Amino acid sequence: MIHSVRFTCVLDTNVIYPIVIRDLLFWFAHDDLYTPKWSKHIFDEWADVMRRKDVSEEEIKKRIDWANQAFPDAMVKNYEVLMEGLTLPDVKDRHVLAAAVKTNANIIVTNNLKDFPEEYIATFGLSVKSADDFLTDIVDLNPDVAVNSFRKLVINRKNPALDEYEVLNSLRRNGLNDTANYLHTLL
Repeated sequence: MIHSVRFTCVLDTNVIYPIVIRDLLFWFAHDDLYTPKWSKHIFDEWADVMRRKDVSEEEIKKRIDWANQAFPDAMVKNYEVLMEGLTLPDVKDRHVLAAAVKTNANIIVTNNLKDFPEEYIATFGLSVKSADDFLTDIVDLNPDVAVNSFRKLVINRKNPALDEYEVLNSLRRNGLNDTANYLHTLL
């Protein structure tokens, strides 16, 4: 069995929001299928996205606090000094790469693949994957644990409560077609 927890992954803001993608990523991390990492910059962007979606400040604080309590070692620190020396198509993404380099991550999980050129990212010993590709790989590495994690997500889902197939459809609507289809075959 491959122990995926050895894979350290920086989660970009666009995979932490929407909620259903974040929930699946967090349940997989909770069950030691990989190790998540993020930064203050990533969480500041996440808070900004939630504000644009009219999430209350109280709820924003609750979600961020919950993530940091659930994964107390996930916050990457002292990465800012690395940002200046990095070259990416969008300078606003340098913080993601800097956090990945600082924490010696294996993968950056982002849905903005064009902003992280593979050849350049590889010079840091990193790869970049979309949330769908990453989660499909995780399911492939440990299908039994992944299905169990998915079922925990469904059981704990509230506002509204959804069954397995409704959650799979929500994953599909949020761009996780391959992940949802793979999980569906395993249920």
